Amino acid sequence: MAQPVRFSTSVETPAPDEADTIRGLEEQFKTILDTTSQDYGHAVRAVHAKGHGLARGTLTITEGLPPELSQGLFARPGEYEAIVRLSTNAGDILDDKIMLPRGLALKILGVDGPRLAGSESDTAQDFVMVNGPAFAAPTPAAFLKNLKLLARTTDVAEGGKKILSAVLRGAEAALEAVGTESAFLQTLGGAKPVHPLGATYYSQTPFRFGDYIAKFALFPVSSIKNYADVTVEAGDNPDAIRDAVDSTLIETGGTWELRAQLCTDLETMPIEDASVVWDDTESPFRTVATLTVPPQRGWVKGESDRMEDRLSFAPWHGLAAHQPLGGVNRARKAPYDFSSGYRSRFNGCPIHEPARLAALDG
Repeated sequence: MAQPVRFSTSVETPAPDEADTIRGLEEQFKTILDTTSQDYGHAVRAVHAKGHGLARGTLTITEGLPPELSQGLFARPGEYEAIVRLSTNAGDILDDKIMLPRGLALKILGVDGPRLAGSESDTAQDFVMVNGPAFAAPTPAAFLKNLKLLARTTDVAEGGKKILSAVLRGAEAALEAVGTESAFLQTLGGAKPVHPLGATYYSQTPFRFGDYIAKFALFPVSSIKNYADVTVEAGDNPDAIRDAVDSTLIETGGTWELRAQLCTDLETMPIEDASVVWDDTESPFRTVATLTVPPQRGWVKGESDRMEDRLSFAPWHGLAAHQPLGGVNRARKAPYDFSSGYRSRFNGCPIHEPARLAALDG
């Protein structure tokens, strides 16, 4: 296997107009938030608004990792408390008939070490993932273009979104039949309605991995992996995904492996193009930790809603050793901060960064 590329600040090359693009992204987040908070009388996230599951678990760092994997959070064996949030990617809360990509956010608690700017007072490491290996846009400018389209659909009648979703799912299925797919079609509502607990989740964008650079993925390895090809048909149940997650977690819980894919070639594994899938035959995903979620309720009406309001997940919550890299990651920081601040102010509920799981019950 090729040697991993060592991290240096030179691997990033921001576009000259990146600051303007980020301001544009923040404006689109505000448009979405203004619309949805007026509709609901309550502020929700500008992206991944609808939660389908909140669970508590433990992340166990793998013992005996080789030097190239024994980096940052993974430098020493140990156990950490964790919070898992399952979601779909839209900025409004939609009927589950609308078929959207699944998201998984992971917050690791009680992590020591030098912090990223803006999270110095926290002790968490967040990972934000989606069930597809490629981000829907290569650059911040393309991300902004896509977000403008999504912002225009935020207040479209739900019936129209259901029709659009069915059409887009047909187009996406046709692409999948010939061995390809479109992350953008999936984002608009053409995603396969997979069971969230059987999916594999990807960071999509690269991160510093201590002395190196990596992407992350979370692979189901317990019996939940048997749900990989199971779909959730919503029928007349607008919250069918929540119900499916809840019933499965109650019965089995779940175990996943957190894996890292080291960058071994900056040409074929670019930092600044988030739409490129890194070849896992050149650099495979390798296990660095195991996430265990014991059997529990996946969604408790009222209790889970309150927890949703108190928590935020973002790539820039974490250790300096796992700095988000590339334009899309840089472009996420200010809009994500804006979104969580907006929710906090509108709802009159401060965002909490718990140091321990017990703090969630306070």
